[in-house]
Amino acid sequence: MSSAAKTSKNEYINRELSWLQFNARVLQEAEDPTVPLIERLRFVGIFSNNLDEFFKVRYATIKRIVEAGKGGRNVLGGISATDLLEEITKTVIEQQATSLKILSSIQKKLEGENIFIIDENELNEEQDKFIADFFIRKVSPALVTIMIGELDEFPSLKDSAAYLAVKMVMSKTDETFENKVNYALIEIPRSVERFVVLPSEGEKQYIIILDNLIRRCMGRIFNIFNFESITAHMIKITRDAELDIDSDLSRSFLEKISKSVERRSSGDPVRFVYDKSIDKETLQFLMEKMGIDSTDSIIPGGRYHNRRDYMKFPSLGRTDLLYSAIEPLRIPGLSLEGSLFEKIAEKDYLLYAPYQTFNYVVKFLKEAALDPKVRSIKITIYRLAQTSQIASALINAAKNGKDVTVQIELQARFDEAANISYAEQMQSEGVKLIFGVSGLKVHCKACVIERLEQGKIARYSFISTGNFNETTARIYTDYTLFTHNQKIGKEIHKVFDFFEVNYLIKKYRHLIVSPHYTRNAINNLIETEIKNHKAGLPSGIKLKLNSLSDFKMIDKLYDASRAGVKVKLIVRGLCCLIPGVEGMSENIEVISIVDKFLEHPRLFIFENAGDPKYFISSADLMQRNLDHRVELTCPIYDEDIKQELNDTFEISWNDNVKARIIARDSDNEYRRNNEPSVRSQFRLYEYYLEKLN
Repeated sequence: MSSAAKTSKNEYINRELSWLQFNARVLQEAEDPTVPLIERLRFVGIFSNNLDEFFKVRYATIKRIVEAGKGGRNVLGGISATDLLEEITKTVIEQQATSLKILSSIQKKLEGENIFIIDENELNEEQDKFIADFFIRKVSPALVTIMIGELDEFPSLKDSAAYLAVKMVMSKTDETFENKVNYALIEIPRSVERFVVLPSEGEKQYIIILDNLIRRCMGRIFNIFNFESITAHMIKITRDAELDIDSDLSRSFLEKISKSVERRSSGDPVRFVYDKSIDKETLQFLMEKMGIDSTDSIIPGGRYHNRRDYMKFPSLGRTDLLYSAIEPLRIPGLSLEGSLFEKIAEKDYLLYAPYQTFNYVVKFLKEAALDPKVRSIKITIYRLAQTSQIASALINAAKNGKDVTVQIELQARFDEAANISYAEQMQSEGVKLIFGVSGLKVHCKACVIERLEQGKIARYSFISTGNFNETTARIYTDYTLFTHNQKIGKEIHKVFDFFEVNYLIKKYRHLIVSPHYTRNAINNLIETEIKNHKAGLPSGIKLKLNSLSDFKMIDKLYDASRAGVKVKLIVRGLCCLIPGVEGMSENIEVISIVDKFLEHPRLFIFENAGDPKYFISSADLMQRNLDHRVELTCPIYDEDIKQELNDTFEISWNDNVKARIIARDSDNEYRRNNEPSVRSQFRLYEYYLEKLN
């Protein structure tokens, strides 16, 4: 029997369960004793924040499938939606239990470093006085306290906000309430830092979590009542984050998105997390009042929720418990002092942030804003920094008479409010805004600048795998290509024409553009590798992605494997492909790297009979990126940059410290071998440092 016959049909890992395995890799970083201690706490925060977003988006989607009475097996990789909800809840409960153990272990190790996270019962007299003053000055003005036992209608709880559910057993002499057991909710204010640093004692540093500070001050909050006992337990709900955009033609798209974001706070609940030590009577009261039902994920947790706040755990001046900061490097041959236009006119350059400084992107736009030869700037924006130099440069350019066009994606999930604010600001300053294409998100990251040179228009472009965001560029790894290639510049210009006139679908000879061309183009590139292998020519596929979930694209990679083509995949996040299965995917290997920086670039390399083709892209191999978004995949023509991309891929591929093996029954096993130790993110910085010598 041939190996191809041993697997009768293609198989897939469910997308949601694969994503939970990715988040387990984040949790591994919190558990890793080689990771600096405060960084480990912050990975607990990242794990929790990821989980919040997962429930708002993915769990909510599966829940809607169940409520629509559909099975969902075809789109969910063979598992029914009902079974999947149960499996998700089971997995999350296990992961939450693990995260609590890890958190407890980290806190014990912090004590060994003279850092103590104490509760309301461990305060000394000086700390108690500090808390009383802090509560009056900072906390009390921000508190919202609701007496829910007396309300006819239960209040709408904010999405992902943490609340203390308070139970008061009233004194026999109290005549305020008819009931002797009363309930209240205290919203933990987001305007106050979650971790309150207390006065230190010698080398010992103390922190109290805001929740415990509030517990300590319960008597002050409810001092008008006469109660025998009072207890408080944390609860949190997560709501469906799908935007519901109305069809009112009289309102602008900007207004519609703004209103939809406001309505998100009242979306259906999809997850209820509670302190498992809460008494049954209080829990039952809350669940009945909130309408929590069997399709919601009900998670018993620890004393504290919103552990995402650990992402902002204070450094306390302890740099020895943090990753060493790296100084982003310059690009060889490309100075930030002179004109970038002059240099880029001579050759293409590649920026790999955060190993190299993102200041090149900012400098390029600032130079364009001032250069009298620049006529126009067209740029796509998906997520901006909170204080954005990119936006400032674009406004500056408009003030200097340049024709500035910004395609801004108002539906960038969870950044809608920030993008609306920037859109209004830029619009008021004379920047022309485009709000994309109906039914499609614009996820591509590109800019084209038109400059008058010797009486003719010359185009300079930069295309990136990540957002034009100075903040995330310090922690996300991404490629950005700077080019003077006129053909690429012209085709980016065509993409902006498509934004304005959507019914005219352009043709491209260089760029690969979603949603019209990417699926077929990638299919054809894979098919070429299959044909080359069968003809005895060099073949091979190397892909670096955030996510791989499109079943048809996975099928094509399975076809390549069955034909004998070697496929190397580096996939940070979810991966629905099952590697290493005889007769289906024995020629495919998959690893995932989770480390200090968030791996974010998309890189495609096809061997092409010994003349490899290289592409950087904004698109993952997911249905949404291929069929429902505007994405750009850009070919690389410069031979030096091709070599650089190959080098960086191989350094990542050879990682045997932070790489995990992705397999059918993935337990996130670390890849270990007898080769010299390679921690790819650290080695990549060394690689770029060596290029400067």
